[in-house]
This record gives sequence, C-alpha cells and structure tokens, in this order.
Amino acid sequence: MSAVEAPESISTIEVGTKNASSDIFGSIYSRGMTNKNVKIKDRKLRANIKRSDQKYRDAIRAAKSTELLLQEDAGYLEAEGMEKTYKFTQDEIQKHVDVTTAHKGFQLKLEHFGPYEMDYTRNGRKLLLGGRKGHVAAFDFREGTLDTELHVNETIRDVKYLHNDQYLAVAQKKYVYIYDKSGSEIHCLKKHIEVTNMEFLPYHYLLATVGNAGWLKYQDVSTGDQVCEFRTRMGPATSMTQNPYNAIIHLGHNNGTVSLWAPSTSTALVRILSHKGPVRAIAVDRGGHYMATAGADCQLKIWDVRMYKEVHAYYTPTPPSALDISDRGLLAVSWGPHVTIWKSALQTKQKSPYMTHLSPGSIVNDVRFCPFDDVLGFGHDEGFTSLIVPGAGEPNFDALEVNPYETLQQRREAEVHGLINKLKPEMIALDPNFIGNIDPRAPDERKQALVLETTEETDKKTSEADAKLQPKAKMRGKNSALRRYLRKKSKNVIDDRKLRVQAALEKEKQMRQNNLKRRKGFPVSERKLGPALARFGK
Repeated sequence: MSAVEAPESISTIEVGTKNASSDIFGSIYSRGMTNKNVKIKDRKLRANIKRSDQKYRDAIRAAKSTELLLQEDAGYLEAEGMEKTYKFTQDEIQKHVDVTTAHKGFQLKLEHFGPYEMDYTRNGRKLLLGGRKGHVAAFDFREGTLDTELHVNETIRDVKYLHNDQYLAVAQKKYVYIYDKSGSEIHCLKKHIEVTNMEFLPYHYLLATVGNAGWLKYQDVSTGDQVCEFRTRMGPATSMTQNPYNAIIHLGHNNGTVSLWAPSTSTALVRILSHKGPVRAIAVDRGGHYMATAGADCQLKIWDVRMYKEVHAYYTPTPPSALDISDRGLLAVSWGPHVTIWKSALQTKQKSPYMTHLSPGSIVNDVRFCPFDDVLGFGHDEGFTSLIVPGAGEPNFDALEVNPYETLQQRREAEVHGLINKLKPEMIALDPNFIGNIDPRAPDERKQALVLETTEETDKKTSEADAKLQPKAKMRGKNSALRRYLRKKSKNVIDDRKLRVQAALEKEKQMRQNNLKRRKGFPVSERKLGPALARFGK
C-alpha cells in the first residue's frame, strides 16, 4: 500500500506547487511571465536565466507574505434602510469621526485672488495653492503651519510640487518659475512660454509642460537641461495628466481628441477621438487601466487604456471642469459649483453617486484627492475647501517608497536614493515591462534585421540629400538669387565676383536643360575632353 500511496502524495504536492505558482503570477505583485518558454541551447545561459527566475518567484512570495502586516482596512459610508450616502453632509460626517479626521475638513476663504489651482505632495503632507491673480501659498494643512506665501503680481495658470515639498513650480503669465520652500526664486524656465498645464514625473525627475503655443516640453529638474520638445500640431492643449503606471502624458485638445506622448517619439503614440467638443479634463487611475475624460459636450466617458475602448459614459448637467481618481478608485467630478464623487464607477456603470457637495455661488476650478488620506480638496472662485471622503485614501503605505511621516533625515536619504535610481526618459513607453525582455530570435536573424534597418535609414538619408542637391527645372518665373544679384549690378561694371556668378548661372542653366532632356528620354551630350584628359574622364 505504501508503494501505491507514494505517487499519489507526490502528485498532490506537484499540483499544489503548480497552483501556488499560478496564484503567485496572477497576483498584483507579478510583473509579467518568466522566460520558461524560451528554448536556449547554451547550458550556462540557461542556468543563469533559471536562477534569475527563481529569485523573481522568491521576491513575489516575499512581497505577498507582507500582506499579513497590513492591519488597516479602507472603510466606506454605509446607509441604513432608505438612506442614501449622497445625502450625507460634511457637518454630519464631522460629528461622527475622530477629532483628528474632523480637523481635515475645512474651508479657506480667499475671495480676492481666485479661482485657485492646487496640488498635494506625493506623501500627502503639504498643500500648494495658486490663485489666478498671483497668490501662492504652501503649508502643512494637518498641523496648520505655513511654509511660504507670496504674491507674484502676475497671472498664475498652474502650480506643481516637484519631487518633494522643498521645491515648487509656478506657471506664470509668460514663463515658468521655480521657487524653494521659503519662497525664494531659484530658476526661471524661459523656454517654457505661456504654460497652461504642468505634470511632474517623480521617477524620471522630469517636468512636462504644455502651453498656448501647443508645444509639449520636458525639463530635467535634476540637471536643469531641457530633454526634448514636441509640436502637437493640434493647437493649445485644454487638459493634461500623466499615467502613474508608465509615465505617459495624456493631452486633451479642442478637437475632442486625447493624445498620448512619450519623450522618445516626436509624434503621438495614440490618438483617441473621445468627445464632440473640447476635452476639458482627463484623469487616469493608479493602476493605469482606466482613463476618465470630460468634454464640453456634457459627457463623462470611461476608457479602458489597455484596449483604447470606451467602457461606459455618464452625463452631467453642465460641462465638467475637473476630474481626479483616488488611490482606491473613487472618481471625483466637478461641474459648476457642484462636486460629485462616484464609487466603483470605472468598472461598472453606477446609477447614483457616492457623495455630493455644493459650493454655493462659487465655480469649482480644480479637484484633487490627497494621497494616503480620506480627503478631497478643490479650489474654487472664493478659495479652497477640503472634504472628508471615507474610503478615498490608501490605508497601507510603503514607507520605503513614499512615507507620509518621514523625518528630515529620511527626506534627505529619499532624495539621494531617487537621484541615484533616476530613470532615463528613453525608458518611458506604453508597456514599461519591455525592459529586460529576451529577444527569442536567433543571433543571425537579429544581426540581419539590424543591418536591414541601418541600410534603409542610410538609403533614405542619401536620397533626401541627393534630392536637395539637384536643381529644380523651373518652367516659369525664372528668378533666382544669382539673377537678382546680376540685376542689381551695373551692366558696365565687371569684377571677379560678377564673372563667377555668371559662370555659376550658366552651369545651373545647363544642368536644368540636361535634367529636362533625361526626363523626356533625349540623349544628353556630355562635355568632350581633350586627348590628354580623356583617360581621367572614365
């Protein structure tokens, strides 16, 4: 019996191992499949790849085992009986939460400098406000301490924190200015003119801007150099956001299209016709799977970025002005003086919102969720308002990635580590997992493909250069720089330059005639050489 039972136990173990392996690669910690399907003849290379795959599996198991340490759960509002969650007001919510959370719901009345743009730091500790009429303020909204406040006496179109709370970018009337935490001007980006929207890529240290001229520009804030600039050829961009998953920039345009951009290509990677009018706001979720767009046609559409297809659509009474998606997938939409929050609106179409809020007599301009906190902030004509939204923030954070409670020493170390691990702009692509993949083609095929690509590029460049060198046969309007020069000179004046110009003009005329004869199929008489030079003409 023991000899019979042994194979059954072994098969059970093998099945359990396969199921565990499949569960691991299907988890959120997986970064794609391994290279087990690649046939490699070299034993040493095959052993190295097998060893790296084993390390990859161990890393996934270690990351999955840390879920036992996640003690916090995200909670949402729950209604009883006939109640509806969107009927709950902020006053009622503040009465039933703890004192620390209740202090996060507040309102700043700044009636003379609005409407306001806003931004949070990556760890959710600091808040940056920028009024359209020149007011800039940065402060810790939890402790109520002010970092800086200044008036630039110019129009402000957008504000953005850089890699931490020590530096902030302000898009003013003509240029983009960089300020430090104390409010001192550090740098003026004179190549970024009339900027309307800004985005910062934290892993690449790139500040992406787009303005009224329709140029998308990338600035490396660690070195101060401009990486690249592209002309969108679709006029001024009406909205801008980034995909946190792959660092792709999404731009909304007046013709209703959404274009996706990367620093490695001078043309748009993808163009989506999303609305019948201007795209007023764009938002992408943290996983990079869904995109929400709001247009002037009073439509709010949800797109699957993986397939570039529309999932479903919502209607708003007036055109939406701003969108944002929280860490837990809540969607905030502002239209007029209203702010509407939707729960699970990306995957399935909802019939009623999760929460609503009204700012009487004040048009909402910008909406942002605070990272790692159940807080939604929005800037409007009369200042800034912070709302308590249960279930919006991620309760469990990775302190080695982004730490909301970091100290001064931890912030310095994080900045040094970020600069050391800074990614190159060429690594930004639609599929960020292409780095480190193995090309399954044979070495001869790879070399042949590389040679063909190089040859095609060389032939193309050579043909373009030859086309530029060949003079065009102009049938009418025989005007050129040489003829204009001869007309300006007096006919009775002969100098060396005039003789050279006349010789060049005769040569150009002869080349035109020869090219015309070749196209028509007539023989071209070549210049006859003397007996002494005939052997050099071959």
